[in-house]
Amino acid sequence: MIENRNHRILQLVKNIGPASSREVFENLEEVMSYATLKRALKELFDQNLLTTVGKNKSTKYKLSDNYELIYPVDMALYFEKEIDERNIIKQFNQKLISNILSKTNLFTAIEFKKLNELHEEFSKNVSKLSENERKKALEHLAIDLSWKSSQIEGNTYTLLETEQLLRDKETAAGRTKEEAVMLLNHKEALDFIIQNPNYLHPVTISKIEDIHHMLTKELDIDRHIRKRKVGISGTNYAPIDNEYQIIEALEQTCNLINQKENIFEKALLALMMLSYIQPFVDGNKRTARIVSNAILMNYHYCPLSFRTVDSIEYKKAMLLFYEQNNIHNFKQIFITQYEFAVKTYF
Repeated sequence: MIENRNHRILQLVKNIGPASSREVFENLEEVMSYATLKRALKELFDQNLLTTVGKNKSTKYKLSDNYELIYPVDMALYFEKEIDERNIIKQFNQKLISNILSKTNLFTAIEFKKLNELHEEFSKNVSKLSENERKKALEHLAIDLSWKSSQIEGNTYTLLETEQLLRDKETAAGRTKEEAVMLLNHKEALDFIIQNPNYLHPVTISKIEDIHHMLTKELDIDRHIRKRKVGISGTNYAPIDNEYQIIEALEQTCNLINQKENIFEKALLALMMLSYIQPFVDGNKRTARIVSNAILMNYHYCPLSFRTVDSIEYKKAMLLFYEQNNIHNFKQIFITQYEFAVKTYF
């Protein structure tokens, strides 16, 4: 497979350091033509996984500075190891925002081309809808997002039960009051964003807190920036535990999101970084999903419902970002769910 071949090329370059195409060819224990290798190297260069030093015949390939951030990781293989067996970045990476994310194109040219084509399809489809049809499409998406976002957090309501609750205020038998409140809060937050699409433009800490307040209303969750440690199930990664450092990280994240020109990067950063920083005792990933969608909607891009994402795969992709600061798998979820939303709701 091409993916396996490219992975072996990357590992070779990682092991031997900067190398010419001829050196890679001679050291690669794989039967392929030199022309095939040259094409593979160009593909990896285009994906921002490799960079070059020197010119013409002196050109050598080396891993890019953002290789660790975006290289493909086999999640099934990665999570074969138990928590204590995994070699991870256990503390919040203070340099991640300033030294890596601020200097990196998170999407490859190919990925951005696909997302941009989907955005153009979305814009074309929406332009043909009446105002009533557009509202119905957003209502459908809001119900799906409220359900899936809550399910990721352990809510046991089914999609049908969620629809009955949000449309008819009919609670499901055998479910807790807290589960119903969580879903109703999601819908309220989404309705607010739909009615005020530019609320998070620009993104600020106070506005993030406002969204968190909506999502945690009537739930036993502290609404303020946390002042104590929190643990995350399934990982030994420990988020920042100092209130002032949390605020600093949030400020840096808001600034980065606001400075980025690529709308998809803005949305992806909000989705990942609010979860990574864990500014609140609870409700962080829910808040991240609403803020991310608010950014998309402000710029007239399609929001995501995450309806078809597997909750376990979502959590694993997030844990991989916590532990290795690698966004590849989570980015694929984002791209896949953007495509699903465009083709399903609009």
